[in-house]
Amino acid sequence: MQQRLKSLYPRISLITISAVYLLILVGGIVRSTGAGMGCPDWPKCFGQYIPPTSVDELPGDYKEQYSQIRLKKNIRLSAMLNRMGMTELAYKITNDESVLEEGDFNATKTWIEYVNRLIGAVIGLLIFATVVSGFSYLKDRPVVFWTSFSAFILVGFQGWIGSIVVSTNLLPGIITFHMLLALVIVAFLIYAYQSSQEQSDFLKTNVDARLLSKVLMISMILYLVQVGIGTQVRELVDQIAVSLGQSARGQWIDELGLTFYIHRSYSLVILVLHIYMAYVMVRTMGLHGKDLILIKTIVLLISLEILSGALMAYFAIPAILQPVHLVVASLIFGMQFYMFCILTFRSNLQPKVA
Repeated sequence: MQQRLKSLYPRISLITISAVYLLILVGGIVRSTGAGMGCPDWPKCFGQYIPPTSVDELPGDYKEQYSQIRLKKNIRLSAMLNRMGMTELAYKITNDESVLEEGDFNATKTWIEYVNRLIGAVIGLLIFATVVSGFSYLKDRPVVFWTSFSAFILVGFQGWIGSIVVSTNLLPGIITFHMLLALVIVAFLIYAYQSSQEQSDFLKTNVDARLLSKVLMISMILYLVQVGIGTQVRELVDQIAVSLGQSARGQWIDELGLTFYIHRSYSLVILVLHIYMAYVMVRTMGLHGKDLILIKTIVLLISLEILSGALMAYFAIPAILQPVHLVVASLIFGMQFYMFCILTFRSNLQPKVA
């Protein structure tokens, strides 16, 4: 039984990682369509496990009801944040009038958000399956189990953050944290998956893995700076969308200001850095095989990310490209971290030079 679970673990973890990326895509669709408050409560949707399809199924004062429910929840949340020393955020949650604004019922937005939650629930089950199958590694490779278990705990925390996102009516900073936490979960799952692989797989090249892992670490840090700037741009887009409306998409870019131009220019720096890094890896270090495919894929994804960003800038931020831009950005981080894991394991196995 234990051996059977071991053989299943890599497959289950890869399915789970793919499902997390699917959730990131759907989350991007939720934001680009403005469906984040399609369900004004959590975990149910309009107090039901299966959401309504018509406003006729709701009470006449449903806006007031759910606004009051959010108010009570936010008072409790604010008290907790005050105890944690996060007084500024606590004040914003309880004093920002927009937090309690309730939109009109929209069946399409409701079901988009509902599907988002369903996929999140499925991912919770999949990660639980990785924990169960990862238990078979507890004796010989405990890091597989404990990393999987940590990802499972983080998914539960992510669900709680999701409830806060709803109760605070999509407060920008919390939405960004919700997104970044998804990337942390991806990193835990990738590390657990790579830890389950046979160690001999990491000895198929003579490349100096220690040097390469350090170079990749620097590139990852610089890329995460870009992701941070990108989240700020996205928050600005959300705020402008509320103030100008969906019909004024053509004006959104003009309102973004300096942060957008920094984000756009820095993306070219990231691309040049990775092209140069790939060149050095191939010409100087003799990179080949799986490693070469990985670095080429990363460069290709960064190019695709820049292209999708340019298309959004020149074509009034079409809603269809927003989730694409988000998913590609997440894939870049995942591929970087995956390669970093491979090189880290390899460097631990290579003999150290005196």
